[in-house]
Amino acid sequence: MVSYCHCGDCKRWTGAAVPVLAGFAEADFPLPPGLRERHFGEAVTRWTCAACDGPIAGRFAYVPDQIYVPLGIIDQMDALAPTMHCHAEQQVPWLHPEDGLPRVQGSGRDALNAAK
Repeated sequence: MVSYCHCGDCKRWTGAAVPVLAGFAEADFPLPPGLRERHFGEAVTRWTCAACDGPIAGRFAYVPDQIYVPLGIIDQMDALAPTMHCHAEQQVPWLHPEDGLPRVQGSGRDALNAAK
């Protein structure tokens, strides 16, 4: 599953006005050693590069057993097109992507969980 995320947390974490995240089964995406791990309550865990603090991966309680990676760090990003917009209600007002993709209010957890 690849999706745009318009939530404020992902925008701040990635530094992008509209982050694109690719979801992988946790078992299929082993994280490299040496990452900085941060917990945000019980719902969110994020890993960043220990050297530069750049975003590497995130885990969200509402989509268990999945890891989400900012698309920009994936070498094969051109083969991973987004299929939906999550948190569409938080889209910045000057951004108008006309891609015809579904736009969900909130996390899109049903679609994300179905993509396992």
